[in-house]
Amino acid sequence: MIRVVLADDQALVRAGFRLLLDTEDGFEVVGEAGDGAEAVRQAHLHHPDVVVMDIRMPGTDGLAATRQVCAELPDVKVLVLTTFNVDEYVFEALRAGASGFLLKDTDPVELLHALTVVAEGDALLAPSVTRKLIEEFANRPEHRRPDPKALRELTAREREILALVAAGMSNEEIAEHLVISPATSRTHVSRVMTKLGARDRAQLVVLAYESGLVSPRQG
Repeated sequence: MIRVVLADDQALVRAGFRLLLDTEDGFEVVGEAGDGAEAVRQAHLHHPDVVVMDIRMPGTDGLAATRQVCAELPDVKVLVLTTFNVDEYVFEALRAGASGFLLKDTDPVELLHALTVVAEGDALLAPSVTRKLIEEFANRPEHRRPDPKALRELTAREREILALVAAGMSNEEIAEHLVISPATSRTHVSRVMTKLGARDRAQLVVLAYESGLVSPRQG
C-alpha cells in the first residue's frame, strides 16, 4: 500500500486526485494540505511514502515545504506538481531533494505510475519536460557550481555511470550499455549516490549538469 499526502491549494485538484487514488488498489490518501506549512505537518503526522506537492501555494510555498520535508523526513519522497512546462521553482525543488515532477495535466495512469516509481525509491526523470527544465536552468551561470571535491574523487567508471544516469538511463539500460550485470550497475549507482551524498537519482542528474560533467548536447 502506497500512502500519499496531497498538497495543493485548490480543493478541487485535491478532490480529483483523492478520487483517482481511492478507486485504485494499492494507494491510500492519508492526508491533505492547502499550503506548504500544512504539507510539512501532515508529512510529520502520517509519515507517508510520497507527498504530492504543488509548487505555487500561498504562505509557505511548495519549494520551502519540499526542502523541509526532504531534510527532516529522509524516508518520505516528494513528487512535485506544476502547471508550467519550465518552472525554475521545480528545478530548485529537485535540488532540494524532490524525486521528480509531473505536469498537472498528466494522464491519470502516468500519475499512478509516478507514485509507484517514487515510492519504490527511484526518481521520475523520464518525461522529456524534465530534461528540458534541467537543461534550461542547470546551464545558467547562477546555477553552476565549481567541480565539487567529491565528484573529483569518483573513479573513471563511476563518472561514466553518473553521466549515463544523467542521460536518463535505468540501471538495466546502464548494464546493457556497459555490458555488465544489472546487480553491478545498481552497486555502481549506489556508490556514486553515497560518495556525492545524493538523496536519489534526481539529485545525481542535477549534480551532473551543475558540475559540467554532462551538457545538454550530450543528453
